[in-house]
Amino acid sequence: MSTIEPVFRIIPTIQNYDWGKKGKDSKVAEFASGAGIRGFTLNQSVPYAELWMGTHVKSPSGVVDRKQNLTQILSENPSFIGDQVSRRFDTTNGNLPFLFKVLAIGKALSIQTHPDKKTSEKLHAEQPTVYTDPNHKPEMALALTDFKALCGFMPITRIAEYLKAVPEFNSLIDPSIVTEFLNCTNLSESEQKAVLKKLFAALMTADVSSIATQLRTLVARYQRGGQKPLEEDVKYLVLTLNEQYLGDVGVFCAFMLNYVQMTPGQAIFLGAGEPHAYVEGDIMECMANSDNVIRAGLTPKPKDIPNLVSVLTYAPSAWQKHMVKPIDITPYTRKYDPPIQDFTVLQVKTQMGETETHEAIPGPSIAIATEGSGRISWNGGELELQAGSVIFVGAETKIKITAGDSDLVVFRAYVTA
Repeated sequence: MSTIEPVFRIIPTIQNYDWGKKGKDSKVAEFASGAGIRGFTLNQSVPYAELWMGTHVKSPSGVVDRKQNLTQILSENPSFIGDQVSRRFDTTNGNLPFLFKVLAIGKALSIQTHPDKKTSEKLHAEQPTVYTDPNHKPEMALALTDFKALCGFMPITRIAEYLKAVPEFNSLIDPSIVTEFLNCTNLSESEQKAVLKKLFAALMTADVSSIATQLRTLVARYQRGGQKPLEEDVKYLVLTLNEQYLGDVGVFCAFMLNYVQMTPGQAIFLGAGEPHAYVEGDIMECMANSDNVIRAGLTPKPKDIPNLVSVLTYAPSAWQKHMVKPIDITPYTRKYDPPIQDFTVLQVKTQMGETETHEAIPGPSIAIATEGSGRISWNGGELELQAGSVIFVGAETKIKITAGDSDLVVFRAYVTA
């Protein structure tokens, strides 16, 4: 077995899902062009949805100039993951605890949630072809461009306002459930959650023909300018979702889930059981190493409404609860640290000719350059960087990131014990 340095280039993989941005409009395609993907040729008619960087069994990254993929290299070199991380996480056969992605969203992803660890293990055992691994999937989305998403349940009072103002929404729910919900503000938190669950379940299991009829009525009212002041904020969202997924019950989630509009550099975290749907934009996404998704709307893929309804946390709040506030740890490096152990993400911005030093981390990391050019160096050598370059950095490796003749932006995901 030939030796390999603890810092090396990896080759990400592309997922061409229908909701991806097409051709050169996609950040995924842009980065793929600079990532050294074998045989990659940009096709303007193809949707480039996701760029995967990691060891997930579905699509592990390759390694430049090696026959082995990243999983195999890490299995042969466990010191690159590190003892501390391997004691805390399952790193069997070179498995990384996190999966790093770029997403380019041209149309909305499904109304979905991710199960916790215990539920993931159960679903994987019962339906291994649908739930492809036994791991949980908490995730963080970090905006590269302007980004829109549905994120967590709105406060109870806000949902109640929509129930009163939007007859098309109200009419899909049994009147007794509507009345119970409108009168629940003085109940305990656990009782409110139970009523919210009842309302959401009633919406998601409403009669399909009634959903289609009420959506046609709602869209026609919005198109002729009949929206009420309360509906101004969601009018565009409703029209867009219905155009993308005609007659789908997920469109009505605009009246139950927070509509988030983020600018570059902002981030949200979604733990297990939080309902969400990414609507539009380009993001960096980091998650526990899993591909488990429970879907219930805005998708041509199989829906699993009973499991989705059963696993949600039903924790209504303003969307800001999901924000991850970055911490500037140096003039060049910003840290996004979600409330879990599985991953942290750094954003590095170095100005032309400047160098940022990262001391050794007792765990593995993956870095991708998203703007500019430069180089990454360590005790054993250096590698050139351009937009799309993806680099693995082994545990306990001090690195320097240096901008070339333009400013350089790098995102680095890592895990420590």
